[in-house]
Amino acid sequence: MATNVQVTIVGSSNVDITALMDRLPGPGETVLADSYRLTPGGKGANQALAAALAGARTEFIGAVGNDSHAEIALGQLAEAGVKLDRVAHTDGATGVAIISVDAQAENSIAVISGANATMDAPAVNAAGELSGILVLQGEIPASGIRAAFDAAREQVVLNLAPVIELDREYLVRANPLVANEHEAALILRQLEGSAELSTDPEPVIARRLCAQGLSSVVVTLGGEGCLVASLDGDGKVDVTRIPARKVEAVDTTGAGDAFTGALAARLAHGDPLVEAADFAGRFAALTVQHHGAQASYPRSLENL
Repeated sequence: MATNVQVTIVGSSNVDITALMDRLPGPGETVLADSYRLTPGGKGANQALAAALAGARTEFIGAVGNDSHAEIALGQLAEAGVKLDRVAHTDGATGVAIISVDAQAENSIAVISGANATMDAPAVNAAGELSGILVLQGEIPASGIRAAFDAAREQVVLNLAPVIELDREYLVRANPLVANEHEAALILRQLEGSAELSTDPEPVIARRLCAQGLSSVVVTLGGEGCLVASLDGDGKVDVTRIPARKVEAVDTTGAGDAFTGALAARLAHGDPLVEAADFAGRFAALTVQHHGAQASYPRSLENL
């Protein structure tokens, strides 16, 4: 059982195989890469590391395989003091993400779930109580996400990435829902039951998400910062735009996860959502100046 935990992340843990190249290949095209790296990743593990480095007592609950990748997947979490007692070690392979990064810091990612696919409702239920602010993503089965929502004791930060089908009753319990602009449109289509993907500006999409029952939404906009939408005391939606810190990006891999983990850490410390999102944006900006996901996360907050 978790004790004295401020943030609990239930989610995925991968090993990232990252190829660095001048440009990303087109369909059917082979491009020579300059180099590759083998590093820990996975949205859940990334967010857990970010939360811990942002100052929260953090626990990660997930699954790894019985292969040599398992130690790599959990190594930086252990170094940062993330609680790992309830990580399952299963038969089979640890999850793997195959990442291509070009000279403009754009990336494409393919994920092989491996052990993450075992994080279904029975596995999450077996973990027991989930303390502190709960953070969830879309890289484990939907039944595991639902079970984690049901076991939550405090607010739930949902970063539904990738966007998977999830019951409305769970989607609207997110507080906040965190999504990039494309994911936000996909989630809105899911909530509204629409056949079309909205092309509305991001502030309008954020307002429409709140109109569907969400009490707060954070839409991340990469180098343009983020939007925070939340209901005020009169039931009206306030939208605040938070600009990004201007930096020279070399690799955006894991930046969204850094944002979400840091956001949860500041919420756990009692920051209002807008202040937490501003901190998270500054935290994430530090990560895009270096290659890799977890390896790029700041080990000191002095430069924030």
